[in-house]
Amino acid sequence: MTRMGRDFSYTTQRDAVSPVSADVLFASSRFPNYKNRTNNNTMEAKEDSKLVSMRELTRHETAKLLDQQNRLSVRDLASKFEKGLAAAAKLSDENKLRDVVSLEKHVLLEKLKDALESLRGRAVGKNKDDVEEAIAMVEALSGQLTQREGELVQEKAEVKKLASFLKQASEDAKKLVDEERAFARTEIEKARAAVQRVEEALQEQEKMSRATGTQDVEELMKEVQEARRIKMLHQPSKVMDMEHELQALRTQLAEKSKCSLKLQKELAMSKQGEKNRPNLFELDGTESLGSYLQIHPCCNEAPDLLECSIQWYRLASEGGKKDLISGATKPIYAPEPSDVGRLLEADVMSDGLSITLTTSGPIDPAAGLGNYVEALVRRHDTEFNVVIVQMNGAEHPSESVHVLHVGKMRMKLRKDNTTMAKEFYSPFMQLCGVRGGGNAAAQASFWQPKIGLSFVLAFESERERNAAIMLARRFAFDCNIMLGGPEDRAAAEKTT
Repeated sequence: MTRMGRDFSYTTQRDAVSPVSADVLFASSRFPNYKNRTNNNTMEAKEDSKLVSMRELTRHETAKLLDQQNRLSVRDLASKFEKGLAAAAKLSDENKLRDVVSLEKHVLLEKLKDALESLRGRAVGKNKDDVEEAIAMVEALSGQLTQREGELVQEKAEVKKLASFLKQASEDAKKLVDEERAFARTEIEKARAAVQRVEEALQEQEKMSRATGTQDVEELMKEVQEARRIKMLHQPSKVMDMEHELQALRTQLAEKSKCSLKLQKELAMSKQGEKNRPNLFELDGTESLGSYLQIHPCCNEAPDLLECSIQWYRLASEGGKKDLISGATKPIYAPEPSDVGRLLEADVMSDGLSITLTTSGPIDPAAGLGNYVEALVRRHDTEFNVVIVQMNGAEHPSESVHVLHVGKMRMKLRKDNTTMAKEFYSPFMQLCGVRGGGNAAAQASFWQPKIGLSFVLAFESERERNAAIMLARRFAFDCNIMLGGPEDRAAAEKTT
């Protein structure tokens, strides 16, 4: 007679069942194992803690779908519900197979129990005890199988409920998809109609503009031809006459300006009661930006200027506070943009004799210079051709042309690819007109990029020199920097 072991497990039909869907995890995929203890009690083996029951899985999947419903698009939601419905159908089919397998297990257990009952009548001694123990184990296994079938029935009901919910949700999602498609088709049709209307309007406008443009071009060509005809007949002689007239007016204006200046000086001398005293010195030159003023002796008794001490000042008004112009100690001084609208005064001292010379009026601005500078402000960087006259106070031997860049943030002096100086606007930078020198003082400027480096630069014209100074001061002011000359009040204020 065959002896049955103490450990009993049923695995005959397990491989015949198709594997469960990967979307669902069951509590167990096999019958529980039972072991016979010394006190003849049947104990159930512990299940794996990593496995999840069908009820918990159903709740988890339902909560996950409800949470994702608000975040997924309509099309994605419909796709998810369709996948869920397919998974539920698959679960239903698997439950049917499990019912078949369960029924076969009951049949096999009944047959096994009948065989053991027949063996119990014929077995004696220890074999009879083993047979009775096996019958007890089969009965316990049958009870456990019945309990498992009850759980499966409950899980089957939940699966059916989930399948019903997913089916309803899938239908709702399909309705939403259909509504969205209908709404999208309507919007697309409206957009197409609007685009078509715009295209028709553009075509109509293009036709009208072509017709109008052709007419305008024809009229413009006629006007140009008429202007050319008039220019060929009259303009050359008129322009030449106007130029000669303008030159004559300029000459007359310069002569009258000198006469007016002389009369103003004589009137000032008569007002001061100095008519009987001979004038030793006088200021000569046009009192405007772009020119220069020069101290001239008026009689033979005047001391030599080389032996005199000279200092130039600028005044806001006659009799007002005097601002010393540092470095202006020569008989010649060229006004710079800071002097416009202010009086200039020169003190000449020799052997205890002090003579004060003052301009007859404020320094006039240069004609058209303001508009020229405003046009340069619109550029990012403006270039001026210059020649280096002095470098760090020493004469510069080379007279080659350099390029001075005046930018919105910095100034740069270069020759070809060699950079002589490049500095951002800072409180240490100084820029002003040359304070002294010969007849070319009106075209020269003093520039100190940084402490320990300075240049005297000669520009192509007085206008270029004054434009460069005004432009650099404008850009530096935008950077909250006040550019001035050495020891100017503005320079002192910006360094304190």
